[in-house]
Amino acid sequence: MKIFGFAGYSGSGKTTLIEKLIPLFVQRGLKVSLIKHAHHTFDVDQPGKDSFRHRHAGCTEVLVTSSRRWALMHELRGAAEPTLKEQMQRLSPCDLLLVEGFKHEPIPKLEVYRAEVGESMIHPHDSNIVAIASDARVETQLPQLDLNAPDMIAAFILKQVGLGQGA
Repeated sequence: MKIFGFAGYSGSGKTTLIEKLIPLFVQRGLKVSLIKHAHHTFDVDQPGKDSFRHRHAGCTEVLVTSSRRWALMHELRGAAEPTLKEQMQRLSPCDLLLVEGFKHEPIPKLEVYRAEVGESMIHPHDSNIVAIASDARVETQLPQLDLNAPDMIAAFILKQVGLGQGA
């Protein structure tokens, strides 16, 4: 499994970019998975649904399954948050694992940057960032990719992880 991450502040366009990249990877025949680090208050369940009620009644895990998909919800109930490595072990095998968030993990990452977000750049403080994707030129020695050119970004990522041409 090859792994590649995306770092950037909220509103920079990470999710939108990843949403454009995934079909490009899938078109190349790759099985792609994603781990997204979310804020601690997120919930994929809905109040009133049976699974929500069971989880809130005290279940540590609730697995909901159908003929189209399944989802496992696990309550930490005060336990430490699992590491990225621990969460990766829960996934089925894939060719390419994309990681959104987990800024401090030592994995190759693309910094998604938009000046209008008003935050400073991350790459000066993270040696695992291998390139910048932005909608404008930025001061850096790293490769710069046009945030509006997902084909070029996909090719860069595939080459970076050893799945592209010339790798």
